[in-house]
Amino acid sequence: MEKENRTTGKVVGIVANLVMVEVNGPVSQNEICFITLKQESLMAEVIKIMGKIAYVQVFESTRGLMPGSKVEFQGHMLEVTLGPGILSRNYDGLQNDLDKMEGIFLKRGEYTDPLNREKKWSFKPLAKVGDEVKAGDWLGEVNENDQPHKIMLPFKMKGTYTIKKIVDEGEYTVDHQIAVVTNGDGTETNLTMVQKWPVKVAIGDYREKPRPFKLLETGVRCMDTLNPITEGGTGFIPGPFGTGKTVLQHAISKQAEADIVIIAACGERANEVVEVFTEFPELEDPRTGKKLIERTIIIANTSNMPVAAREASVYTAMTIGEYYRAMGLKVLLMADSTSRWAQALREMSNRLEELPGPDAFPMDLSAVISNFYSRAGYVFLNNGKTGSITFIGTVSPAGGNLKEPVTESTRKAARCFYGLSQARADSKRYPAIDPIDSYSKYLEYPEVQDYLLKNVGEDWLTDVLKAKDVLLRGKEAMEQINILGDDGVPMAFHETFWKSELIDFVILQQDAFDNIDASTPMKRQQYMLSKILSVVESKFAFGHFEDVSTFFKEVINEFKQMNYTEFDTEDFRKHEQTLEEILNKRAN
Repeated sequence: MEKENRTTGKVVGIVANLVMVEVNGPVSQNEICFITLKQESLMAEVIKIMGKIAYVQVFESTRGLMPGSKVEFQGHMLEVTLGPGILSRNYDGLQNDLDKMEGIFLKRGEYTDPLNREKKWSFKPLAKVGDEVKAGDWLGEVNENDQPHKIMLPFKMKGTYTIKKIVDEGEYTVDHQIAVVTNGDGTETNLTMVQKWPVKVAIGDYREKPRPFKLLETGVRCMDTLNPITEGGTGFIPGPFGTGKTVLQHAISKQAEADIVIIAACGERANEVVEVFTEFPELEDPRTGKKLIERTIIIANTSNMPVAAREASVYTAMTIGEYYRAMGLKVLLMADSTSRWAQALREMSNRLEELPGPDAFPMDLSAVISNFYSRAGYVFLNNGKTGSITFIGTVSPAGGNLKEPVTESTRKAARCFYGLSQARADSKRYPAIDPIDSYSKYLEYPEVQDYLLKNVGEDWLTDVLKAKDVLLRGKEAMEQINILGDDGVPMAFHETFWKSELIDFVILQQDAFDNIDASTPMKRQQYMLSKILSVVESKFAFGHFEDVSTFFKEVINEFKQMNYTEFDTEDFRKHEQTLEEILNKRAN
């Protein structure tokens, strides 16, 4: 849209960061506009249109704004700038580069460029003159922190184009013209390494094909063993404050099989974001031996940004993830916490005086969350390559209430539920994922079952179900013991309880600060689960209930020593031999 043809308007009402604008021309839903406040221009997004009045949410503080202020609409939606140089960056919800800001806070009305326009990248062409290309096809690539960053035909270009010109291999800035393409009418389009895309529209038009379900190994046993997530899958981690959501996210980010990690801090302004900014640059990446931050992108809201920016941050993060997915990479997107995003939706809904749903959240909260989660997934590219976005969000329910609307709405959308338990956290059983309440719907998929049978073990699914049953029986036995006392239940109750404790201590609990125990490969998980179930299925002779606890504490200790030892080494086998001696002494 040309500048002289842009729609303009004036402010006629202000409610915090919700501003009513009387327009003199056409505007679109989610269109971006700038409101003039003295020498500053405040970015805003259209969220509702009624006649000549456009309701816009302002991404800046509206202090000092007066009715009559001029507004200019831009003719496009909220966009992200895509190109080489995004990795290792710290952005806010509007993709301002936080490392370029001056002072403690971003200044109102000032926006920083997300890319380095002066840096030269080593470009290598992948296409040649005369090739026919479509949106998303790879024209060339540059090396971005050892990742093959593909330069693609912009996604907004529809139809088929022919490459008329493409530069030779060499050093170029992101704004250098790297190719010229023509459409069927002969119209030429000049291309650089940079493109823009609206954040609330999914990137790509991918072909429908049967999805090859693959397990995404996280190295976290209580996830991979009991409730696995697949590559391109969705999951969420609800839990009250202090139950270990952030540490669990860090562990998954560091250990999961992903090429790119994106952290979306949607509104968290305290310890969580501080830890991300300070720890990620120092964490060693087990995949590359370098720093984890080199393949990480952080989207975080600064403390002086209004609540509206929380909504923008999750969409910005997802769109960047879709961009890297289109390069054939595996992307892991972690959002902490989507409760803050939902609260932003509630706040704007209330200001618009819409009919409230449960707990005053919008009536369409479930639809909004489901639509967002659906953007994750496994895709086939035009050239036959594949890419994926695996999305895991965290939810911080008020008071730890897992029945509140955000948790319930997310439960409908996500395939994996990793509920954190306050009781487990209080007893220092980390990760504090509740083994009874948590689940993975992927285990019900025949394709996932076939994958596990072929790649983990023929008895794996059976063993997992056995372990879950033992944990459930152990919980029931514990409740009976607590009610009736140690002497008031049969010896079998004590044995059932301690067998569940064996699985709990050895499989469910994990030391994130130990180099070996922090991450467990599936081969080791399969071996250890099989070993533990052989103990669970064995019969032992006990004369008193105290003998049960003494025996199983010995067994648990030896298993834990195995967890802290390199797999299948001489030390590992020594602990295994000691374990066998302990078991043989008590065998019935």
